Amino acid sequence: MSFRSLIQEMRDEFGSISRHSLRSRSHRAGGHALRVAAVGPAESAALQQSCWAQLPPELLREVLVRIEESEGWWPSRRDVVACAGVCRSWRGITKEIVRVPEVSRKLTFPISLKQPGPRDGTLKCFIRRNRTTQTYYLYLGLTEALADDGKFLLAARKCRKPTCTDYLISLDMSDMSKGSNTYIGKLRSNFLGTKFTVYDAHPPYDGAVVSKSRSARVIGLNQVSPRVPAGNYPVSHISYELNVLGARGPRRMNCIMDSIPASAVEEGGKALTQTEFPLSGLDSFPSIPFFRSKSARIDSATPQLSIQKEEKLVLKNKSPRWHEQLQCWCLNFRGRVTVASVKNFQLVASDENGPTNQEQDKVILQFGKIGKDLFTMDYRYPISAFQSFAICLSSFDTKIACE
Repeated sequence: MSFRSLIQEMRDEFGSISRHSLRSRSHRAGGHALRVAAVGPAESAALQQSCWAQLPPELLREVLVRIEESEGWWPSRRDVVACAGVCRSWRGITKEIVRVPEVSRKLTFPISLKQPGPRDGTLKCFIRRNRTTQTYYLYLGLTEALADDGKFLLAARKCRKPTCTDYLISLDMSDMSKGSNTYIGKLRSNFLGTKFTVYDAHPPYDGAVVSKSRSARVIGLNQVSPRVPAGNYPVSHISYELNVLGARGPRRMNCIMDSIPASAVEEGGKALTQTEFPLSGLDSFPSIPFFRSKSARIDSATPQLSIQKEEKLVLKNKSPRWHEQLQCWCLNFRGRVTVASVKNFQLVASDENGPTNQEQDKVILQFGKIGKDLFTMDYRYPISAFQSFAICLSSFDTKIACE
């Protein structure tokens, strides 16, 4: 039997086990199929009788390595995630094989959205806005087109309050509430829409200080984990300066990345890389349509960076140039933006982080309009998809004092 045939037989067997379990659970739920991320009792019993359950570790690693190499992009990459959801041993080996986005340029598990983007190149995403429900959806682009069917990554819901506006960010497009175990953070604005704070629901690094606010205490009533409670950990501060030219001029942005040291943009610099979501148990990962992963262990031995005493990374929007023929402000988006909008921006490292050099010209985050309620979002190291999405959400908010 060829290796390809062996892999196909293994996929078919696990696929039939999963489909059988889904049918039985759907019947018990009254006809509504339940999206499950973990292998339940029915699958476990079937797996124990399977010829794949007792594979020697060396052979299993070789099989999983070849699957990871062959299924490099979505939707076929779901096979890699499926392998991580089989059992603890499969999950452990798969997690060792799959590399972080910084190196692989791939988003595989949910924690990938909290990890820095690739150093070499960008991850190309797009955002769909629903004006009626005031929701925003982040997708990973699957082709070279500006927007396609995409692969769902994150969702956000706008919540207006008397003195501020919150954008709640979730891993599940159908549940964007704070009490959900798919809630991962939020963006909060001031009344004028000129200052924003990005909060992570989980500690971004060792020694992170939770914000003492009423919303943090409310979240505490519905903890994702009694060991590491969800809360408000500030990871970024965004400010928009007064635009003296009004709507005719570009906005001026400033982003202070609390969880990223300024040295991260230098040659050989390092940024924080989270390895796990702090959940309470190995089998408690939520049902997430995008990943369907069962990874939920905290690796206490993994070294974490502490940036409390280091200078923080500051990002600023790249200054556009006035085009005499077009009579407008222009930036080179390299074909990724097609509609002029005051929301369009490119972020680069500020001169505050060091002397001006070529590194400051490297675009770290790019956001722009390509259609009605459709926008592209491209990001790279050292910021993550979660941080990028939150920064882009700030551009949607009304800015009374800037326009």
